[in-house]
Formats: sequence, structure tokens, C-alpha cells
Amino acid sequence: MKNTSNLLTYFNKPDKAAYIFLLPSLFVFTIFVFVPLLASLLISMFDINIFLENISFIGVENFKRLFYDERFWNALKNTLYFTVFEVPLQVIFSLLLAAYVQKNTVFRKLLRSCFFIPVVCSMTAVGIVWSILLDPALGPVPYIFRLLGLDIGFLKDPLLAMPTVILITVWKNFGLSMTILVAGIQGIPDTYYESAKIDGASTWNQFINITIPLIVPTLGFCTITNIISSLQVFDQAYVMTKGGPVFKTETLVQYIYTRGFSVAPYDLGYASAIAEVLFLIIAVVVILIYHIFVKKETVGV
Repeated sequence: MKNTSNLLTYFNKPDKAAYIFLLPSLFVFTIFVFVPLLASLLISMFDINIFLENISFIGVENFKRLFYDERFWNALKNTLYFTVFEVPLQVIFSLLLAAYVQKNTVFRKLLRSCFFIPVVCSMTAVGIVWSILLDPALGPVPYIFRLLGLDIGFLKDPLLAMPTVILITVWKNFGLSMTILVAGIQGIPDTYYESAKIDGASTWNQFINITIPLIVPTLGFCTITNIISSLQVFDQAYVMTKGGPVFKTETLVQYIYTRGFSVAPYDLGYASAIAEVLFLIIAVVVILIYHIFVKKETVGV
């Protein structure tokens, strides 16, 4: 009885009680994130296929292969290209829209709902729909451009395929970032804006000098989550282009899938090595971005 009382006293403190509520999530996170991550690292040191035949330990040979694999470097370049353009576009576009729709009028609430609709749709479904809309033979969008004298193959042109995938991704996902930023902006006390108006500050100056500095933590969250998802981009590129044309939209995750599960000899060890490299890239980038936003939050924008 005494032990039970001591246990209840220990967990009665807020910082200790938090672990009880975190435990289910930590359990799921461990089973579906940490364990697969360690398993992937272990598999990357073996010559192994998905049928688990002729398994042999090869150490870091799979990682050495990466240096000479031109397709890996192309996939890495495409992934970074996607991330460098998609994340700023989405965050900036979401921020501007959030600043406009954050007021709780009926019209702007309706706009927020409309902008959020694509978020709840499956990326696969969105990719299929846009593939049909942009199809050179059947799609209405290329047809309209042909009427204007422009023959544009949005998903068939090597120069336009990745920008098209980026813009569709921004359209699909910006509603989530916008909603988070709206919550951040609405959390700013009105007294800041009232004081700025008395001092004669314009709406733009209020946005730059009040809104943005006070939602730096929210901006950091949106930026980091978008970077993580962008570096893991797969669905839209695979559905709309299959990595083409001429591998211009093949990403690292798609290459992992191709080497491990799609094309013989189903080299699971090599695919796992690529996955570990991708994990390391995501970890380094996220840590750097996190420290940048923490510094901005501490010393001001």
C-alpha cells in the first residue's frame, strides 16, 4: 500500500504525469519508427533480397556503392530540387493566405474550409486526377493551351515535369500549413495591432514587424514538417510521372522502392542503405533548421 501511495505521489507532479500520457504514443513510435530504423540499418549491411535468399554479410559495401551510382545522385538531386522550391512556396503562400483569412467573418471561414478540402484528399487520388487534367491527348488544360497556340506537355517535358509536380503538391498541402498559421496569428493579442495603428503603422508594416516575429515558432513548425515530408516525397511523383521523363522526377524514396521492391533482383540491402542515407539527410537538415528558428525566436527576427 505504501509503495502504491509513493507511486501516486511521484506521478502526481505535472512533469511526471506527462510520461503516462506520452506512453501510448511512445510505444507506437518505438514499434513503427525506431525498430524499423534499426532493422533497416542492420539489413543495409547484408546482401539480401525480399525473399530472404542467399543472405551474406557485406559490411559497408552497400554504402560504398552509393558513391558510384549515378541514379542515386540523380534521385538525390531531384529530391533536393523538390524540397528547395516546394517548402518556401508552400510556407510563404500559406502565410499570406493565413494573414488574409484569419479574421472570423463568415466569408473568410468559408474560404478556410475550401482551402482545406484538398488536404483531406488522398495524394494518390489527387495525382490521378491531375494526370488526367494534364494529359496531352485527353486533358482539358493542354487543350486550352493549344487553343492559345501553346503546345505544353506539363508532365512529359523534362524541364516542366518537376515544377508541375511541385505546384500540384503546394496546391494539395498548403491548406494544412495555412490552418496552423491562422491559429498562430489568432493567438497574437490585439493590443499589439492597436498600438501599431495608433502609431500610424500600415497593414503591411504590422504584418512584417508584429505578425511574423510573433509566429516564428509556428513558422518553424510548418517549415520543419514540410521539409520532412518533402524529402520523403513519393506518391505524387510516382503516380503522375513514374519518375520520368528520363528520370527527371525520380526521388530518393521512389528509388528506394524501385531497388528494393519493384525491379529484380529486389536488392533490399542496397535499398536500406539508401534509406539510411535519407534518414541522415533529414536529421541533419531538420536539426539545422530547428536551431535557426530557435535562434530567431530568442534574439528576434
